[in-house]
Amino acid sequence: MTAKFDCFVIFAEMRTGSNLLEATLAQVPGLFPHGEIFNPDHLGGPKVNDVFAMSMADRLARPMDLLERLRAADGLNGFRFFFDHEPRVLDAILADPRCAKIVLTRNPVDCYISLKIAYNTDRWQLTDVKDRIVWKPPFKPAEFEAFLEERQQFQIRLLNALQVSGQTAFYLDYEDSTQPDVINGLLQFLGLDHRIDRISDDLVRQNPEEMADKVRNFPEMEAALARIDWANLARTPNFEPRRGPGVPRAIAAAGAPLLYLPLLPFSDAHLRDWLARAGTGGTVENFTQKTLRAWKRKTPGHRSFTVLRHPLMRANDSFGALLTAPGLADIRATLRANYALPLPPEDEIAAMDAESYRAALLAFLGFVKLNLNGQTGLRQDALWGTQWALVSGLATFVAPDFLLREETLAEELEHIARCTGSNAAPLGLPGAGTGLHRIEAIYGRDLEDACRDTYRRDYMSFGFGALGRAGPG
Repeated sequence: MTAKFDCFVIFAEMRTGSNLLEATLAQVPGLFPHGEIFNPDHLGGPKVNDVFAMSMADRLARPMDLLERLRAADGLNGFRFFFDHEPRVLDAILADPRCAKIVLTRNPVDCYISLKIAYNTDRWQLTDVKDRIVWKPPFKPAEFEAFLEERQQFQIRLLNALQVSGQTAFYLDYEDSTQPDVINGLLQFLGLDHRIDRISDDLVRQNPEEMADKVRNFPEMEAALARIDWANLARTPNFEPRRGPGVPRAIAAAGAPLLYLPLLPFSDAHLRDWLARAGTGGTVENFTQKTLRAWKRKTPGHRSFTVLRHPLMRANDSFGALLTAPGLADIRATLRANYALPLPPEDEIAAMDAESYRAALLAFLGFVKLNLNGQTGLRQDALWGTQWALVSGLATFVAPDFLLREETLAEELEHIARCTGSNAAPLGLPGAGTGLHRIEAIYGRDLEDACRDTYRRDYMSFGFGALGRAGPG
């Protein structure tokens, strides 16, 4: 009969009970756990010199070879893998449906306190209670939150990999690993006929006391834990698609180490003119990823930048561009017919008065909120996408050195020019933008509130306040 799996991995962390689980599984004939063979410091244990005829030096040089040898070995072989173990093999492990995934978890507070005790007593396993050392650690909120975030991110990565590959894992908690019935369920999951009647008694639980008796500052710990957003209620949902880096839009100054990464919509003629005067004259455009890499290699000391705009200013220009671009007539027709946007016929758009335009802009912001949340049938166009998503897209290829602000652009460009030895040419006045009416002429609190509701991530991420005020508001 064909085996269900070629190997297995126990995804766990320090102090989750993985030693006990492995000791219990080692009782099963034909099942061979090998410890933390991808630990950055050793091969499954401080005194282990080789695994499958590979030394530590061999594994560091050829980690995939060790994984292949484990897969090919007789019996069902496995290992434990923690968030900080050999990253070069993780994707191969996750993508392999013939590698059984076991996910062992534990209450993160218990895990954190147990780890602090182990570090300070140097007792990582206990086989006899007489060897136990009692020590009460202090709870440090910032340290715990960093500890928690690292492990949560790893668990999210595991879950996502299983989801996209259509695999399933056997999940069990610290307490579950002490129950023979649960372990027998795990053996069934692995496709093994053997069953156990007891958990390994080779190890003794080290710190069985209640938490209040294990921590020096339990009241402070309770208060700190009450402030942690366990359910991630403060998360800003994001249903916007990933944006590309937009390399063809990049503009370099000819003869100067300056690279401008524009964000749609383009209300930046004055900035492009400044860039053309910052070097020997003119700009270099129409990059591909290959030619941009070449430019960066040949231009030591280069600096790249993009410019953030107040979301309401940008929304006004995005709406103006939507109204006037010949290639977007089909979207305008759909907005009229299906989303109740008060847009006049095509031949009357240019003549919209301020009041009509303002009402349409307000309705457009309502549409964009629905659109970016994935609640419409229209594409989530980068023209009105969040600046946060556009900047994240840039970073997938060329992360900008500077995120400049439109309101302080002249001073910031002067600073960059000095840093790169470029011509510090004065920045000209900005153009009128693409909005049919200037935002100053139609501004109102209702527009600001609608824009904040639509572009909440931009306001939060980049610290925008109400238009005309600095800082968050």
